[in-house]
Amino acid sequence: MDRDELEITEFLMNAPDKYKVYAIPKRKQGYRIIAQPSRELKHYQRQLQDFIIFPKHKCAMAYRKGLSIKNNALSHVNNSYLLKLDLENFFNSITPDLFWSVWSRTWSLPSKEDQFFLEKLIFWRFQGSLILSVGAPSSPSISNFCMYYFDSEVEAICTKMKITYTRYADDLTFSSNVRNILFEIPMLIENILNEQFKGLLRLNSSKTIFSSKAHNRHVTGITLNNDGKISLGRDRKRYIKHKVHLYTLGMLDATELNHLKGMITFARFIEPAFFKSLETKYNSNVIFRLTQEKI
Repeated sequence: MDRDELEITEFLMNAPDKYKVYAIPKRKQGYRIIAQPSRELKHYQRQLQDFIIFPKHKCAMAYRKGLSIKNNALSHVNNSYLLKLDLENFFNSITPDLFWSVWSRTWSLPSKEDQFFLEKLIFWRFQGSLILSVGAPSSPSISNFCMYYFDSEVEAICTKMKITYTRYADDLTFSSNVRNILFEIPMLIENILNEQFKGLLRLNSSKTIFSSKAHNRHVTGITLNNDGKISLGRDRKRYIKHKVHLYTLGMLDATELNHLKGMITFARFIEPAFFKSLETKYNSNVIFRLTQEKI
């Protein structure tokens, strides 16, 4: 820390209230509440991550250097049967009690005073309670840490059942080549959540999805093909080609062009063969110019 200890102590006393709060629309319905810490608080939250290395399980695919939604999808691409579960209100369900219960399984608990100030540093005050915010730079690593023993227990059980398990933030994905075995998983996960988190973390049952090679399989927004490869999906590729055509006609405004640039960068990362087909169809110079054009 680079400030006088007394100044930092005084700052942390009110840190849970030093957030700018706003709502952004979710993809399908409703809003996600974002609580963005002040610049100074963000600085201390980032320093915390340099000071304490929080463990994360190998099945946790989000917020890890070198891993992405692509790795998450590839973990399941060779399995025929798929189950997706969703943790309800994930970040905001993580409380100091949950955090310290996991900490106590990992390390000795710090002094009461240190616990008090660490809570002030990493948690946001919402309606009188301290919770983890969506928007703080420390929240991703804290969330993975809080799920460490859950991930460990789930992976051990799944390995015995010949099931592949990954977790990408609040998205739990299970896949297997054993027919019907995934139907046992939702109740099993509910039981583990209740046992480890005492009702603080729950499944959103409305987002439970079973699928197989007979139907479209999607993992964190990526299509799993039956040939063992991942894809952007037919609809997304059709959309990109349509937008590139409009670009060649000069019919995209700045917002649409910026969105298309992001889509093409994503396409090159997820499905390089499709990106090459765009270069072939529209001329590689056109695609290069599109991706490099200043907005």
